[in-house]
Amino acid sequence: MLPPTGAGVVVVGASVSGLHAAEALRDADYAGPVTVLDADPGPPCDRPPLSKQLLSGAWTREQALLRDADALAGRGIEVRHGVRALGLDAASSTLDTSAGTLPYDGLVVATGAVARGLPGVGARPGLYTLRTPADCLALRADLEDGAALVIIGAGFIGMEVAATARGLGAAVTVVDPLAVPMQAVLGRDTGLALQRLHTNHGVAFRLGRSVQVVHGASRVEVVELDDGSAVRADAVLVGIGARPATDWLTGAGLDVSSGLQCDQYLAAGPRIAGAGDVVDWYNPRYEQRMRVEHWTNAAEQGAHAARNLLLAPGDRIPVDLVPYFWSDQYDVRIQFGGVVGDVVRVVPAGDVDRPERRVVLTGREGVLTSVLAVGADRPFVRARRMLRRATPMDEAEKVIRALLSTDLVSTDPGRAGAASCLPGNRLAVDAVVPPADSS
Repeated sequence: MLPPTGAGVVVVGASVSGLHAAEALRDADYAGPVTVLDADPGPPCDRPPLSKQLLSGAWTREQALLRDADALAGRGIEVRHGVRALGLDAASSTLDTSAGTLPYDGLVVATGAVARGLPGVGARPGLYTLRTPADCLALRADLEDGAALVIIGAGFIGMEVAATARGLGAAVTVVDPLAVPMQAVLGRDTGLALQRLHTNHGVAFRLGRSVQVVHGASRVEVVELDDGSAVRADAVLVGIGARPATDWLTGAGLDVSSGLQCDQYLAAGPRIAGAGDVVDWYNPRYEQRMRVEHWTNAAEQGAHAARNLLLAPGDRIPVDLVPYFWSDQYDVRIQFGGVVGDVVRVVPAGDVDRPERRVVLTGREGVLTSVLAVGADRPFVRARRMLRRATPMDEAEKVIRALLSTDLVSTDPGRAGAASCLPGNRLAVDAVVPPADSS
């Protein structure tokens, strides 16, 4: 429990997880000060619209805001914009910030992740990552009709931007060292189906290729690949994943070897909790450590971290979340939940006009462990509930078949190639390993 010194709880990061943590403190009737440090100067925006609604121009920046500033203030949550955490002294329970020293009774680390830059390529006009509204709006300004956009990284951010950019009339080329888009998360078969969807919308792919040089002195002009070929570029988006934002914690005595290391209660140290993309925590549901870079996980972890921070150690509740993410590309929603097992069953939707539609189930020892749904929202909602209990694979498949209401074919998990439908037992994350590391 927190000592009543009056310093209150400080949340570092006005992220999805950070704001959910601050609100959960008030929901739990915590009466002390709640201060959120926001390194960015403006009000925090939600991330999913950056690659979709905000980039397309369908939403304004105000529509993409995470929270209304007056609503936060009305709950006694103080957000300090433009204040960056620089260091932590856990022994004295103080933060070193760009605005001076700040004491705390409890601390929630919710600093998220930092976009990876392209190795060996310096910053210049026309070269983007996509982590802030400023990134998004600057990229959109470069995507006038006919602009040539090169996307480096065929992960979910890259493919969402590809879909949005085609809607804006841009010519889009996607480059990735892997042979199939999104293969690390969706597997080969589903990745190929979604590649066909993008190809049908005019996206060009240069797969199995890495970037050697980005040419252009005053701004980007040409992307040269490792086979010597060149792709014209008016703009380049680098979407090769992110790393946990833990640099400011160096020397604080916390384990940040692969993100902020937290236990099953999201505790990182005495009166210190972590939440969101920055956290590597032990998930007791799967008896393994995880770091998940997705919106729903961040929101749920923020609330759990705050509540556990207020409880005595013996009263804390283990955080056994089922990982979940979604992605919208054109008119197709992709959803995934769980952790990939070693038995794979594919349930196609039987729609000849939409061959990408399918549900992929995986399991271990006869029990459902993950569900991937492409263009099958209703079956996924039901399957996600089944993931929260020990549902037999046969039962799950029967339910999905009934919901799809068509002639379905189940892939025999014993057949050669069945495992290509999804990767091996790895947690789905929104990242592609940089070409220099070749995800």
